[in-house]
This record gives sequence, C-alpha cells and structure tokens, in this order.
Amino acid sequence: MNSELKPSESARGSLPEASGLSGKLGLRLKLARQTKGMTLKSLAEAAGCSESLLSKIENNKASPSLPMLHRLVGALETNIGRMFDEVDGEEGIVFRAGQRPLITLDPLRQGDGVTLERVIPYSAGHLLQCNIHHIDAGGSSAGPIRHVGEEVGYVVAGEVELIVDERSFHLREGDSFAFQSERPHHYRNTGTRRASIFWVNTPPTF
Repeated sequence: MNSELKPSESARGSLPEASGLSGKLGLRLKLARQTKGMTLKSLAEAAGCSESLLSKIENNKASPSLPMLHRLVGALETNIGRMFDEVDGEEGIVFRAGQRPLITLDPLRQGDGVTLERVIPYSAGHLLQCNIHHIDAGGSSAGPIRHVGEEVGYVVAGEVELIVDERSFHLREGDSFAFQSERPHHYRNTGTRRASIFWVNTPPTF
C-alpha cells in the first residue's frame, strides 16, 4: 500500500474550513466532552492524540484528521453528524440540487481533496446516511478508517481505487460495492477527471 495514503494526525489533510461548518466543531466537541464528564487528558488518551492537540482542536486552532475525528466521536459516544449544523429541506423530504450542504476536506498531498455533498442532511431521526463523494483528480480520502456499520456505494462518474482490508479494487462509472464498515477502508481518484461516488452507510457516522 502506498505510504502517501496514510492518515495525518495533524491539521494537514484534515477536516473542513469550507461551508461554514468548521467554526462550531471545536465548541461542540468540547461541550460533548464536558457533558460526558471527560477531561482533556482522558479524551485525548481514548482518541490516541496529544492533550495539546485536542486543546487546539477544541479552540478551533487545529482541525482533526477524519480518522481522528471518528475516534473522538466514538469515545464521546456520538457521531460526526452531530458536530455540524445542518437543516432539513422541504418537510425533510426534498433536498434541491445546488442547495444541499457541502463539507469540503482540506487539500491532500496528492490532489485538491474531497467534497462530501449531503444527500440526506443530518438529522437524529435518520437511520441512513448518504453523501455524494466528489474526488478531484489525484485526490484521496484520509484513511484507512474503520467504524461500526455497513456501507454501499455506486460510482457515478470517473475512476477510483477502493482499498478494503488492504485489497485494492479499480472501479469505473457504473460499478458498485458493499462492505462491513469495521473493515479498514479508504479510496483515491485514479483518473484524470473528477470522480463521484454515491455513498450510503448505516448507522450515521459522518
């Protein structure tokens, strides 16, 4: 497996400055930690990061990598969706094109990064979570990550490499996949144009 696909535990290659979603992330993590009665030290140890880095994240001076954020919300017994403000569409049924929330990951070493387009804006009432993963040419996800659940995806456009349990799968437009989320997984765009994956998982984790 290519070493450049390994996740960063620093602010580089991490979660979002875009869409106005990141400003409340630190505060929400802090409130969730305090609600659980956890200290900075205990949460940092549970998430496998330093206490100083966690303090910076809570004060919006650094952003966690996606794998780290998964570990943080896991230790807090919540999920990533609860860390962001999102509003349901018309009666929570219709979500218009061009009006769906976007979460843009910071640029990674190999490309311009990944944008998640919410098909189902986060709501505590949803059992499913669905995003369209838009991956620019040369971009890749932070990973590998693993968590509870099951997921399925359909390549809407472009070409991607999906890595599950260190097995590599070359997928093109029209290909689909499904796997248990406990298996380490990540992906990258192997084509020359933007790729898009319609991705569904349950329970909601991001």
